[in-house]
Amino acid sequence: MGPLQGIKVLDLSRILAGPWATQCLADFGATIWKIEKPGAGDDTRHWGPPWLKDSAGRDTGEAAYYLSSNRGKRSLAIDFTKPAGQKLIRGLAQRADVLIENFKVGTLARYGLGYDDLKALNPRLIYCSISAFGQDGPDAGGAGYDAMIQGMSGLMSVTGVPDGEPGAGPIKVGVAVSDLMSGMYALSAILGALYEREKSGQGQAIDLSLLDTQVAALANQSLNYLISGVPPGRRGTAHPNIVPYQAFATADGYLMLAVGNDRQFEEFCGVAGRPEFAKDDRYRTNARRVTNRAALVPEIDRLCRQKTTRQWLDALAPVGVPCGPINDLAEVFAEQQVKHRKMRFDLPHSTGGQVPQVRNPILYSRTTLEYKDPPPLLGQHTAEVLKRELGLAAGELQSLKTDGTIG
Repeated sequence: MGPLQGIKVLDLSRILAGPWATQCLADFGATIWKIEKPGAGDDTRHWGPPWLKDSAGRDTGEAAYYLSSNRGKRSLAIDFTKPAGQKLIRGLAQRADVLIENFKVGTLARYGLGYDDLKALNPRLIYCSISAFGQDGPDAGGAGYDAMIQGMSGLMSVTGVPDGEPGAGPIKVGVAVSDLMSGMYALSAILGALYEREKSGQGQAIDLSLLDTQVAALANQSLNYLISGVPPGRRGTAHPNIVPYQAFATADGYLMLAVGNDRQFEEFCGVAGRPEFAKDDRYRTNARRVTNRAALVPEIDRLCRQKTTRQWLDALAPVGVPCGPINDLAEVFAEQQVKHRKMRFDLPHSTGGQVPQVRNPILYSRTTLEYKDPPPLLGQHTAEVLKRELGLAAGELQSLKTDGTIG
């Protein structure tokens, strides 16, 4: 039984930030009613290839992107632009603990589904709105996707190859990190609001912005600027505050060397056959190594090229120097530690065959997270949920389907 067993979530979000949060809530045992547009559904259903294949090896039309963030949910195809659809959403909101949405600011209010509208029906409702720029401010009405937020927030200014080097320029992070971080902040905000509701008995609105989230998640880079007054630049794989902490070429590939303190540096120097570096006044402390990185990094680069990646890993692990290979995804899922931790698992899918999944990284000592339901087909649970929660009869459901309110 997950820790959120009994909690009901009305999920009007799509793409990634909201669905990532609600997938985590589903993993924790909450019931998720995923509301989708009849005939179309969540945009990410169509963001392929690759597509899931059925047991006969045929494409099912279910995109891998969608399948990454929607397990454990119930899909209801409801058109809330229609008055009858709005009535259904209001009925579900009265029975929900949480509503999460990521439409443009004011969109749901136009249909009588804004926070103030639903609060009047359910004062205990926690209403989480995720938007590009927040519910107020000069840009509040604007739309935004992860990539533009990575640029606008400053993340891309510190990500990529430094000017003057081959391939110089800003780089987008390889996953939609602004969306994912927003989803995780939404999750923590919802959990906090649920805990507070136990004391106050009242729900509340949550205003979460992709831009705010990514600015906050710049962490040490933001403080490097705010304290120094100098905007940090791109350093490739290097760290702005720690040296050596970057990828180095080896005799047959690359090694990510992550020396986090002076003891580790001394151990590295010993293994590398240059113990004098650890005693050199230029490199003795991390602060000195950061100041003199231009002299030290080429020396380490020459040393790293003398051994293979595996030789470095085998030599540095016994002395506690953090380092690792730069794996592709095939190598990641072949890692013995990843396999031991059972990060990959499979669920039977409604179209036949199996859908691979990556488990929630949280492991409780007493509470078990169960993964029983695959990402749903569009509208798979519309009739079931509306019948159970709102008491709609077969004739009413058919009428709603005939006029296009539900799918």
